[in-house]
Amino acid sequence: MLRLLCAITLLLVGCNQQTNEPPETPFASGKWIDLSYDFSAETPYWPTSEPFRLDTAFEGTTPGGYYYSAYNFCAAEHGGTHLDAPVHFAEGKWSTEQIPLESLTGVAVVIDVSEKAADNPDYEITLEDIQAWEQANGQIADHSIVLFRTGYGSRYPDAKEYLGTGERGEAAVAQLHFPGIAPAAAEWLINNRKIKAIGIDTASIDFGQSTDFRTHQIFYGANIPGFENVANLDKLPAKGAYVVALPMKIKGGSGAPLRIVAWLQK
Repeated sequence: MLRLLCAITLLLVGCNQQTNEPPETPFASGKWIDLSYDFSAETPYWPTSEPFRLDTAFEGTTPGGYYYSAYNFCAAEHGGTHLDAPVHFAEGKWSTEQIPLESLTGVAVVIDVSEKAADNPDYEITLEDIQAWEQANGQIADHSIVLFRTGYGSRYPDAKEYLGTGERGEAAVAQLHFPGIAPAAAEWLINNRKIKAIGIDTASIDFGQSTDFRTHQIFYGANIPGFENVANLDKLPAKGAYVVALPMKIKGGSGAPLRIVAWLQK
């Protein structure tokens, strides 16, 4: 009986370990970086999309004498820090809830083009930018999440500075100006590297003046999800961060609000 009890204990907590010791954690030494913006009435949205709205259902002291608050929110899928599911631009590809967790978590590289984008709101990230990063840091490892830093995070959430226009409606779409990823660079990544996901610190992986959203079509046609309006990329190293990007799990969704964070090991 003693041997049986010891065997059971060994399976549960370890026969020779003290049960009051905390388990080891892979996040014991380092820090988390929040790569998400909060959602509010100030959150920039595409000119034709419904912005975020938070309505009060109840806030205050109840008849029972205790405080209680509850709210209703409404917003388009694509605004603020959010996920683009592949089905957003590729029929038959993953919708939001179908994306495997493995595609939303993993080591990340950050390709910084902020100097080039600073004076060119229509800058398109090129294959040469990617190759320059690899020359300095080594080849992008298989199954990496690739994040592009344009420096536009410093302009958030001022819609005119961040999007190129603060106007709303269909006519405002032609006034959008912000950097994105050139289709040729997207094609090269798909054909030459094995990546999990793509992300950028602007409102779209295509630049603001795009009319065919070819970069969206390329990545999402290959079932590569995208993260847009990613925050705080200036706080990440060129490589070595571990990213966890968890969207609201909307069944059949083409995207969703996203809470994305990065772990930096000491």
